[in-house]
Amino acid sequence: MLKSMTGYGKATGNFGNKTLIIELRSVNSKQFDMNLRIPAIYREKEIEIRNEISKQVERGKIDFYINIEQSDQESHVQINSAVLKDYFGQIKTIAAELKIPVSEQVMIAALRLPETFKTEAPVVTEEEWNLLFKCVNDALIIFNNFRMQEGKTMEIDIASRVALIEKYLLELQLYENNRLDRIKERLQKNLNEFIPASSIDANRFEQEVIYFLEKLDITEEKVRLKNHCDYFLTTMNMEESSGRKLGFIVQEMGREINTLGSKANDSEIQKLVVMMKDELEKIKEQLMNVL
Repeated sequence: MLKSMTGYGKATGNFGNKTLIIELRSVNSKQFDMNLRIPAIYREKEIEIRNEISKQVERGKIDFYINIEQSDQESHVQINSAVLKDYFGQIKTIAAELKIPVSEQVMIAALRLPETFKTEAPVVTEEEWNLLFKCVNDALIIFNNFRMQEGKTMEIDIASRVALIEKYLLELQLYENNRLDRIKERLQKNLNEFIPASSIDANRFEQEVIYFLEKLDITEEKVRLKNHCDYFLTTMNMEESSGRKLGFIVQEMGREINTLGSKANDSEIQKLVVMMKDELEKIKEQLMNVL
């Protein structure tokens, strides 16, 4: 079963006047690369969130976001009345000594002095943490389902291209035997052009032709390529997605196809080899996005 590295998942949850929005998206990458954007109030659980994502995502370039929408904004900023009273008392004392009237502008100026405001950090309850992790897991479930659906589509396409390679491989047989006869005739013709027929040792000529044709024999390459195709399909249908392993098998398929091309010595076989290479390249492109 193939799984795509491209995925998207989104989940929301409500807590009080807050709406939590979790988004998770990924694209293909050779390694696991994760970018998290988390509000400051949830930062203390960042490592746990990372671990949960890394367990379920495995590989790819991941972007993970947590957004908070609030129906009415709560203020966590308060005036530090003790500090402000102390400032104001000192200002009044100095103003009395200097016989300067104390106006309301003095209070405005005092509010600008250091530490007249204090910020209370919002408290995240256990219930809110539970909701957050539930949303993260819901987003991951949707995300993984998306990956599996994409993988099924890719699996159908890749299987059809492997089937085409096997079809072209069978078609080689139509030209293979005639190819050997044509090569033998061409060698005989070329030899006759330069050496009189009476001077040719027929037995030696037959031995040399057999040796030459053995070097052009493509039976082993055909057998190995068929085995690689079968192994590829077997691996692709395994329970766990194995994009890297499939990539290695494709490399072996490519080697056999290239050898077939170098040994072909026939225009019709070369055409079939080119078509096999074309399908193989399309498979490689798809595998770049397989988990």
